[in-house]
Amino acid sequence: QVQLVESGGGLVQAGGSLKVSCTASGSIFRINNMEWYRQAPGKQRELVSTITNAGSSSYADSVKGRFTISRDNAKKTVYLQMNSLRPDDTAVYYCHAMIRPTSAPWRDYEYWGQGTQVTVSS
Repeated sequence: QVQLVESGGGLVQAGGSLKVSCTASGSIFRINNMEWYRQAPGKQRELVSTITNAGSSSYADSVKGRFTISRDNAKKTVYLQMNSLRPDDTAVYYCHAMIRPTSAPWRDYEYWGQGTQVTVSS
């Protein structure tokens, strides 16, 4: 059973920093893209950042220059370092990954974490 578990959310003042992590567990053959999404109250879930298995990354315009995504393939973990946080970054942050389980190594399956709350106070 493959699972994604996030950690590291919390409350921070505007201008501060926070790092969230997401670790995959279970019988995993390969992890391809890993991503962070966020969903603010009353808004649709939006893609924040993506990192490929090879380490290439991309960002939403709203977080470019402030957020950095990274991953440790040996630890099956993706990180999101968030700097210069603003109140409009307040949201539940979700980890999303395309994973090939050992039971079906020929195709990707989508997995989501349970989410971690990030609150930025003004």
